[in-house]
Amino acid sequence: MKRKWWHDKVAYQIYPKSFLDTNGDGIGDLKGIISKLDYLKELGIDIIWLSPVYESPFVDQGYDISDYYKIAEQFGTMDDFDILVAEMKKRGMHLIMDLVVNHCSDKHEWFQKALADPDGPYAGYFYFREGKDGKAPSNYRSYFGGSAWTKVPGTNKYYLHTFAKEQPDLNWENPVVRKKIYEMINWWLDKGIDGFRMDVITQVSKTVDKNGKLPGEDGCEIEDYPVGEEGYSSPFPWCSDGPRIDEFLAEMRREVFEGREGYMNVGEAPGITPARNEHVTDPKNGELDMLFLFDHVGIDQEGSKWNTVPFEVKNLRARLADQQEAVKNAGWASLFFCNHDQPRVVSRWGNDTDRESRELSAKAFGMLLHMHRGTPYIYEGEELGMTNAHFTTLEQYRDLESINGYRQRVEEAKCQSAESMMAALALIGRDNARTPMQWDASRYAGFTAPDAATEPWIGVNPNHVEINAAEEFDDPGSVYSFYKKLIAMRHNNATIATGEWNLVAADSEQVYSFTRTSGDDTILVIVNLTDRTAQVPAEVAQLLEDGVGESQVLLSTYDAAHSVKSVARGELARWEGVVIQL
Repeated sequence: MKRKWWHDKVAYQIYPKSFLDTNGDGIGDLKGIISKLDYLKELGIDIIWLSPVYESPFVDQGYDISDYYKIAEQFGTMDDFDILVAEMKKRGMHLIMDLVVNHCSDKHEWFQKALADPDGPYAGYFYFREGKDGKAPSNYRSYFGGSAWTKVPGTNKYYLHTFAKEQPDLNWENPVVRKKIYEMINWWLDKGIDGFRMDVITQVSKTVDKNGKLPGEDGCEIEDYPVGEEGYSSPFPWCSDGPRIDEFLAEMRREVFEGREGYMNVGEAPGITPARNEHVTDPKNGELDMLFLFDHVGIDQEGSKWNTVPFEVKNLRARLADQQEAVKNAGWASLFFCNHDQPRVVSRWGNDTDRESRELSAKAFGMLLHMHRGTPYIYEGEELGMTNAHFTTLEQYRDLESINGYRQRVEEAKCQSAESMMAALALIGRDNARTPMQWDASRYAGFTAPDAATEPWIGVNPNHVEINAAEEFDDPGSVYSFYKKLIAMRHNNATIATGEWNLVAADSEQVYSFTRTSGDDTILVIVNLTDRTAQVPAEVAQLLEDGVGESQVLLSTYDAAHSVKSVARGELARWEGVVIQL
């Protein structure tokens, strides 16, 4: 595969609302991001993925866009944005924006015109359908709970929203809609950005029958899907990886990116399997450069997102191995554990109960991720080992999905107890990732001034007194310093950046191990992903024996001397990870 500029780069996601507030209104802003570019450069970051900063009512924290051509006032101005782009270019950094085009806000001009005339041309930008027997056109639920249909007042028409009712789905079957979207993308590219992270882009192709009817509609030729425990059917089977998705993505590439060089486009890809990832990201197919797959972050959920099960190493290994194997010959992988929709990995699968356990497990999962083949994404604060929020009441949450999920499952469907739902929210709720970035130990963690008149929009994690950038920046043993080493290894070692990936010891209950190979160069990665001592698997021991006399520890979650002894006796300490040059 032809080498691309991002193959040896590391990306960092900024959730602007929670990054840094410079004007004391409790909300992060563009000037705050600009002020911390040197921090990110020092860490080694090459690419910034910026979550939405467009004009929005913020029902879904900016993923409901009311004007694609404007910056939300709370984040700053378009001049601030232009300065951000210019300052990043000075530092040799690349900016990718969030592109949210599966849906828009109900306050968007297009939808407002559609509401004014549900039989007019703008109604064709969305999915308007007649109700049946005084009810919605079908019994499908929204991903955020409740019906996926909302009635237009004074009519018998309903519109589809697979997310919040304030986020009507755009109808990609309509070529006018696609043309408008491509025009907007080109406008942003002309401003100097370097590509997009495309929100739920693999949901834009809905499965419709030859008459344009969706599943569940009267007369639709497609079989209906079963009702779940909340009393609705899931839209996932007919919204994800739909029949025209390859066509739409290839058309977007032709209409927007063809003839433009050096852009990077990653798609959020619910419903895409690892095997499909190879096709979508294979350059010869002209679709996207990489995808965010979700099979590995679903290993602790069963049936519903809110029904959680214990983490098992073998399940994570199986899913990541599938992803790596799928792009061995063509395509490329995105590497992530955390983002604005996922909880903090150190709390989810690691151990955040004390400082030593938190730092060791944060390093272990960081090492595991960054040593795979693909582009690693660090979510703001992940490099510090930031933890879940540990909220205890529903009132502390701001996330629509979490609040609606509680009401739907506990109060309406009564399919889950309040206690188990609160425990699930504390483990995997999205607000765990959205608490303010922890810059220092001051009152509001340095996110906003300690004497600011307005408190942060969401509560600051109390552990910011111990976990913060100021505390870790100059500490050679900190999680931050460990992440700097991980990033430097990818920049400086071609085998880690682009070498082949091969699994070793596929049956271990505790240890995840693999090799990275390029020509005669082989690097062995061994990580104990548990809180107890683990035996070095026999297959790993054999590789080490074959390399005796030439092996060198490149990185350890403890230190090189500790891991040399551990490997020699065939026993890894808890959360011990080691990268070895064979």
